[in-house]
Amino acid sequence: MANSKRTLFLKRRLRVRNKLRKVNADRLRLSVHRSNKNLFVQLIDDRAGKTLAAASTLEKDLGFVGKNNIEAATKVGSVIAERAKAAGVSEAYFDRGGFLFHGKVKALADAAREGGLKI
Repeated sequence: MANSKRTLFLKRRLRVRNKLRKVNADRLRLSVHRSNKNLFVQLIDDRAGKTLAAASTLEKDLGFVGKNNIEAATKVGSVIAERAKAAGVSEAYFDRGGFLFHGKVKALADAAREGGLKI
């Protein structure tokens, strides 16, 4: 029986997250979710179970509501870096989930790095 795209995505997401947890036990997690219309990023403290900072294209002041392109990803990456600095966070590990590190996800990570967040 062939696996569906969703099943393969979920397996890939768990595989990536488990490998990252082993290597980066004490760091915060920068989690990315990409839907068809929007991008979402969260800076998560897994030990406390809290989100310290978040950014998405749904925020009207960013000007990219309903956009899911590289320009929006770059803007969201720079915003999350600023909010992480405001929260006192300088480094985190990048959890791409089941998404490939290519295109929008890569643009978001590069913008966060340029903003001063060490990932």
